[in-house]
Amino acid sequence: MPLAVGAQAPDFTLKDQNNQEISLHDFAGRKAVLLVFYPFTFTGTCQGELTEVAENLPAYQNERVQVLAVSVDSSYAHKVWAMDKGFDFPILADYWPHGGVAQAYEVFHTAGGFANRGTFIIDEGGTVVFAEELGPGDRRDQAAWRATLAAL
Repeated sequence: MPLAVGAQAPDFTLKDQNNQEISLHDFAGRKAVLLVFYPFTFTGTCQGELTEVAENLPAYQNERVQVLAVSVDSSYAHKVWAMDKGFDFPILADYWPHGGVAQAYEVFHTAGGFANRGTFIIDEGGTVVFAEELGPGDRRDQAAWRATLAAL
């Protein structure tokens, strides 16, 4: 089970695809955060989900909301993938300690060593207002994300 709705979101600092540190607390009091965990860079379902975000970015990221995608891959792999696919939002490396942030959000797949498909919407105050977790082969319904973001 992922971290529950109503819980305080654990803070973290991870490096993005440009090797810049990004912290959850950077957005506190300013923006909500759509936090999207995915298993691996360069995989079909993950690419499809993030392509949906990229192609409809204003619905997910705007003056009120910041998108942060997270996987256990390195920031270097994320850089190549982001450049190749045109992903213009932070893709964070939960590389070391391996899956530490995914573990804090209770979406780490211990046997596989990766994050399950966990999605969290965190309001400006740091409270989880939406949480879901699906297995690595299951595709998420992103309409639920859009509806929750629109209601913020």
